[in-house]
Formats: sequence, C-alpha cells, structure tokens
Amino acid sequence: MSRVGRHLLGLATIAVVAAGIMLATGGVAFAELGQPAPWEWHLQPSGSPVMDNIVWFHNFLSVLIIVITLFVLALLVIVVVKFNAKANPVPSRTTHNTLIEVVWTLVPVLILVGIAVPSFRLLFLELDVPKADLTIKATGKQWYWSYAYPDNGKFEFDSLLAQDKQPRLLGVDNEMVVPVNKVIRVQVTGADVIHAFALPAFGVKIDAIPGRLNETWFKATQTGMFYGQCSELCGKDHAFMPIAIRVVNDQEFASWVESAKKKYASGGTSTFASAAGPTQ
Repeated sequence: MSRVGRHLLGLATIAVVAAGIMLATGGVAFAELGQPAPWEWHLQPSGSPVMDNIVWFHNFLSVLIIVITLFVLALLVIVVVKFNAKANPVPSRTTHNTLIEVVWTLVPVLILVGIAVPSFRLLFLELDVPKADLTIKATGKQWYWSYAYPDNGKFEFDSLLAQDKQPRLLGVDNEMVVPVNKVIRVQVTGADVIHAFALPAFGVKIDAIPGRLNETWFKATQTGMFYGQCSELCGKDHAFMPIAIRVVNDQEFASWVESAKKKYASGGTSTFASAAGPTQ
C-alpha cells in the first residue's frame, strides 16, 4: 500500500474509534430520564429491554455506516492521487479482475445479512407480546388520551395536557400508572381519527386507528416519569396531546389502584377536551 493509502487508513481508524466513543458517551451530561433534554441529538436513555436493543442496533448501524463511508472516501482519494494523468501518463488497459468482482459482490451481501439478522430479531421482540402482568387500553381522542384498566376493576379516566405542570407540553392531569419490572400490554385504538401512541424511552410507537385494536408492550426497568406524545398528525391540537406514564413499585401501584377505583368510579369519560387544553 502506498504511503498515502496507509495514512488514509490510519485516519479512518482514528475516526471510527472516535465515532464509537461519541456514540457510547455522547449527550450523557444532557440526558434526562424519560423526557427530551436541551441539545439532545441522540436517542433518549433507555427505560425498557426493547429500547436497549433499539439503542444497540442504532449504534451498530451508525458505526457500520461510518466505516463504509470512510472506506469509500479513502478509495476515491487513492484513485485521485495515484491514478491521475500526471502519475500515470500511460493508463492501464486492464478491464477485468475476477477477485475484485467477487469481493464487491460478496461483501455487500454479507453486510446486508449482518444487518438483517439483528433487525429481524428486534422486530420479533417488538411484535411478539409476552405474557402480560397488566393490560391497559389506550384510546386516542381529539385531543387527549383515555386509559382503561380492565384487569383492575375496569375503571377508565381521561388524561389531558396540564398547563401548570412541567415539563412544558408534556405534563398531564392524570398519568398512566404502571408497576416497575412488569410486562405491560397496551391495547391501542382511536375514537375519531388516527392517532399514534409513542413513548421514546420504552421504544414504543404504534398507531391508534378507529375500528381497529392494535397492541404493543413494554417492561419499565426503572421507576420515575416517562413522557411521549401522539406521533400522527390528528388535527389542530395534535401538538398538545402528551402521554405521561408514572412507573412505581408494586406497593405504590396497589395503593394507586384502590384510590383510582374510588376516584373514577363514575366511569363516564368526557367527550371533548376540557379547559386544560391550550387552545380552549
């Protein structure tokens, strides 16, 4: 390999290592559990096994893309420097190279297989709902969410944007409450138009379609508050339709269920968003 080629290979190696370090540690200072943070350019910190796999797959693809890009760049620079008219006044007449043709056919196939295997594994993990410890039905409405707990007394309540809560545009009056380290199955539908139930920290995003019952799942590995939003354009107040999930321990969840049965005993839920909405 020429001196230029060796230098380019060295620079590419340094760049790959630096990129790996950035992907592993980038944004830690700005990371906040369960919600977006200022100047955040990476994925939210993981709060579930599914999101752990999504983060790993994202980082794997990023490193792979960087390696391929730098390799192609190095080849282009080598060609420009080594095979210009000044360096080669008499150009080569070579038209075929069996080894190179086999390599440039076989290597992309191997790369695609290497991407497909973890991709299919992740897709199966997301779609194969394990045996649930708790089932919650989330109904998207214009423009708020309603949550029902059929396993815990069949009570139901609405969750609307609360202007007096932080973080801004994510705080709600009534959060969904779930126990930590339990498999939560979420059945999602829409009451009027298509919405989307999305929780970045849990790796959850699924459409809420009128007349159709979709389902997804998550298993929160940490207690705390986790926020998401409707991710489907659903009308003028689409931006004011947050999702808030409070993850608690088993004792706190049992206590909340008993109080929720009394608080929401009437069962009826509102048809229209209340004055808590920002456009009222």
